[in-house]
Amino acid sequence: MTERLFKVLDDDGTCFHGGHGQWSLPHDGEPGDWMPEINGELEPCKNGYHLCRESDLVRWLGPAIYEAEYRGDRVDADDKIVVREARLIRRLDTWNDRTARLFACDCAESVLHIYERSYPDDRRPRNAIEVARRYANREATDDELFAAWDAAGDAAWAAGDAAWDAAGDAAWAGGDAAGDAAWAAGDAARAAAWDAARAAAWAAVWAAVWDAARAAAWAAAWDAARAALTNTLFHYLCPQEATDESH
Repeated sequence: MTERLFKVLDDDGTCFHGGHGQWSLPHDGEPGDWMPEINGELEPCKNGYHLCRESDLVRWLGPAIYEAEYRGDRVDADDKIVVREARLIRRLDTWNDRTARLFACDCAESVLHIYERSYPDDRRPRNAIEVARRYANREATDDELFAAWDAAGDAAWAAGDAAWDAAGDAAWAGGDAAGDAAWAAGDAARAAAWDAARAAAWAAVWAAVWDAARAAAWAAAWDAARAALTNTLFHYLCPQEATDESH
């Protein structure tokens, strides 16, 4: 199977995760121009065009996701590849405000059981996820979303305070893992409903992904969680391939 590669940019085609410059964007069904060849030794985070593999994309979400290709030299890193020449093939229009919010909800929900195991009677994080999903489908108001976000934030902070108090002096060495994981799970729900004033939800998605990742890591399950979240992400990006177990 041909490897698919991606580039995450801001809406205007400029770099989003560091770097500088304007990418040549696809137009009228045609790929963008090849970007100028990079000189010198390719080095991750320092020199070269940075692209994502499918398994890397959860780490680098942003406003615009493009399929991309490269030619010439390539260096593989843990969460990216670095290449000498690259171009954008097409923008994934399936990544939009609605699908970004829904994916954020999925990220939060994937670790919600950690929170509810510690706080079984507190439905505020679950409610935030439910309201955020309804908001994504235009079934909830800004006021409802903000109220749910605020309530989930209170729940996450309360869980964090409880973890801190329970850990005592040990908190300076990292705190109580179970309590901190519950806090991260609650905060992920808050992130999923984050900031009703934003037109795009990429920030909420990024926050929800990393709070979910943090909770999963404390639960010793990050590798499995990342694979699951990647699978969920591609169900939104490539719905026509939803039955393909490789995505």
